[in-house]
Amino acid sequence: MHLPPLSLWLCIALLSATTPVQAHPGGLDQQGGHTDRRTGDYHCHREPCLTLHRQQQQAEQDAADAQRAFSGLYDRDRWPHWIDEDQDCQDTRAEVLIATSQIAVTFTGPDHCTVASGRWYDPYTNQTFTRAGDLDMDHFVPLRHAHGHGGDQWDEPLRRQFANDADNLIPVSASANRSKGARSPDQWLPDNRRYWCEYGQQWERIKQRYQLMVTLQEADALKQLLGHCPLAAHP
Repeated sequence: MHLPPLSLWLCIALLSATTPVQAHPGGLDQQGGHTDRRTGDYHCHREPCLTLHRQQQQAEQDAADAQRAFSGLYDRDRWPHWIDEDQDCQDTRAEVLIATSQIAVTFTGPDHCTVASGRWYDPYTNQTFTRAGDLDMDHFVPLRHAHGHGGDQWDEPLRRQFANDADNLIPVSASANRSKGARSPDQWLPDNRRYWCEYGQQWERIKQRYQLMVTLQEADALKQLLGHCPLAAHP
């Protein structure tokens, strides 16, 4: 039995890979997609278009699940964070680490710009940390969540203010922060149940300050969290 030469197999594979692109008129744009001139539909054929399309589908589904209007894709670069507002070389992360450490912090260099060590209590995990590198700076109300609940309509100064608002920031273990992601209290809560009252109060406070939308599921979760508060903590 005689097998076709390797060059023939390569030609067949190349034709197979390019067939979808040639199935309808229109060349690819820089994103890897194009508009079909016959139907007016936009199609993705390669990256980054394919990933962007999946992200938009997920964002649309998230909006539908939360019973809110789709607000467009979240872009973290449009939320300037870790700024050095007072031009002293210490950015927002450093300022919060200094303010929340239980002891005087040390720095990585003589310029005192980057925090190296201190002592921080993480209420999410009920643990104490001494190395700044072990901590992430968590936004109580995450940037992505804010974007999907009204923040997409903000101008850059307000996005910048929100992203660097010390009242919306807390140093916590990197694992806890990444476990939380952009999820709201109806989707994620700290492991430390004793912190649930304060967590709910702070979430509600930030939502009210920035007039961000609260979904029904979120409101129900907040009500349960505030039920963990001592009577004296209720307004």
